[in-house]
Amino acid sequence: MNAQAPKFPQATNIATNGITLSVHSAGEGRPLVLCHGWPEIAYSWRFQIAPLVEAGYQVIVPNQRGYATSDAPDAVEAYDCSHLCHDLLGLLDHFGHEKAVFVGHDWGAIVVWNLALMHPNRVSGVINLSVPYMRRETSEWVGFWEKMLGPDFYIVHFNRQPGVADAAFDENPRKFLGNIYRTKAWLEPPAEPQPGMPFINLVRSDSPHGEPLMSETELDVFARAFETSGFTGGINWYRNFTRNWHLMADFPERIEHPALMIYGDYDAVPKGNNLQEVVPLVEEHSLPCGHWIQQERPEDTNRLILEWLGRHYPAL
Repeated sequence: MNAQAPKFPQATNIATNGITLSVHSAGEGRPLVLCHGWPEIAYSWRFQIAPLVEAGYQVIVPNQRGYATSDAPDAVEAYDCSHLCHDLLGLLDHFGHEKAVFVGHDWGAIVVWNLALMHPNRVSGVINLSVPYMRRETSEWVGFWEKMLGPDFYIVHFNRQPGVADAAFDENPRKFLGNIYRTKAWLEPPAEPQPGMPFINLVRSDSPHGEPLMSETELDVFARAFETSGFTGGINWYRNFTRNWHLMADFPERIEHPALMIYGDYDAVPKGNNLQEVVPLVEEHSLPCGHWIQQERPEDTNRLILEWLGRHYPAL
């Protein structure tokens, strides 16, 4: 478990792209936009904000659409990559910036990769954690995963059984989050596979693998956020994988920006395969941790980010 988290800046409601987002910001200087994943919130970046501000950057950290007290539109298609990217561009406009370095973890990384493809003139550089660029390939992802991994693979389940997982997670958000936010599970023997969708099973588990990732006080922040928002908004991001596959068809798979990719050695998300073919200027690093990289290894994450920024996007 990490040491006590530093003080987190207060949120401000900011209108962008037809919705309102709850956004935490601090510092002055060249902008960095930190984009969380699922099931996360802006608070996932609590260990990064102060070091980045002290290094001379303005740090902008939204609760993205569907999360915490940010707006959560009803329509599933309101969570496709085009909407999510324009939310971030609207934040740049609000703060008066033409470009920024965008930093993403998990789903935030997917959005940042797409942003660099769709709006390259608004991106100075890319820093992503856990999820490398996903090659489009010749068939849409959900159908491919269904064929390869079956109906209980969580992304397939989210798409084929809408509302089922959402309701299960809503039963006890704190328990679900406490059971998913774990570390050092790789030190234990693998669990025997159980029938059913693994994340739904996790809601009801009294013996999750590994150790708690965060303190009870930190977990309270996440639990309150999802008690407010529910889980449907965040899961709707997954329900746009097929739509995004079609939306990205006309964009060449080439990201020319300088990029940093940080993996967790024990992350269930596979590392990139020949990432340099799509992102020729990428630097790749791995840390001895699981999926929650910036929370599991905050000092190492900050060191890698600050070293990369110093070379490619120095503070003015």
